[in-house]
Amino acid sequence: MRGTELHLPRGATANARYAVDIGPGTAGWTHSSLRVVELAPGGSHAFTTGDSEWIVLPLEGGCTVQTEQDEFQLLGRDSVFADVTDFAYAPRDARVQIASGAGGRFALAGAKCERRLPARYGPAPEVPVEERGSGTCARRVRNFAAADAFACDRLIAVEVITPGGNWSSYPPHKHDEHRPGEESELEEIYYFEIDGPGGLGYQRVSPSREGGADVLAEVRSGDAVLVPDGWHGPSIAQPGHDMYYLNVMAGPGDSREWLIRFHPDHTTGGYR
Repeated sequence: MRGTELHLPRGATANARYAVDIGPGTAGWTHSSLRVVELAPGGSHAFTTGDSEWIVLPLEGGCTVQTEQDEFQLLGRDSVFADVTDFAYAPRDARVQIASGAGGRFALAGAKCERRLPARYGPAPEVPVEERGSGTCARRVRNFAAADAFACDRLIAVEVITPGGNWSSYPPHKHDEHRPGEESELEEIYYFEIDGPGGLGYQRVSPSREGGADVLAEVRSGDAVLVPDGWHGPSIAQPGHDMYYLNVMAGPGDSREWLIRFHPDHTTGGYR
């Protein structure tokens, strides 16, 4: 697929309800979704989860998340660059309301799923934080909904902070084939924010098969890149401007696991 189909600049999927609205229909795949809702002070937003499970993740500000039987107070954070945040999990076949007294921006990371798990609260202190790579490939990974960190049926989601001038998602890697014990098939969304006015970054996705995904995108705050297949990486942060991205993944495999293969021509620099 061409890069113009896979790079979604800020506003490309916006509508009356969401600043970002990417679902299987938008992406042309089967499982992964991402929405971003912006609430004014005192604002609220209601939605039904349908056949998907969702995590409500504060990007900026705090909120209350309410389902039919549960209510969770999310303290949130000042920005994605400030720290980890608490979050809430909403199961499929539920009605959810998000309300914020001070207003804010909230990501909804979703995946089509089969099992209906209970609604739950994810405390910020329990989010595993990993310092990955070294030197100009050093970055911080917040594994809030990694496969081994928080129970979901299909959804896998993490946040990455890449310091200005550094590379992440490196070496290039892929997860577009089912190879038991070696590689899992996962669709992936990258959602970006860049620290500071005028900041930008670059995202590369190169084909792993004939006619596969091929992207070299200049990304700015609010942009997204779809990765239906292909070797993805590096993600490059402009010097002086830290880069944030939220990864949302899901796929058709029987087990929820993140198994990747590295590009054979790139063997150094850590991973992810």
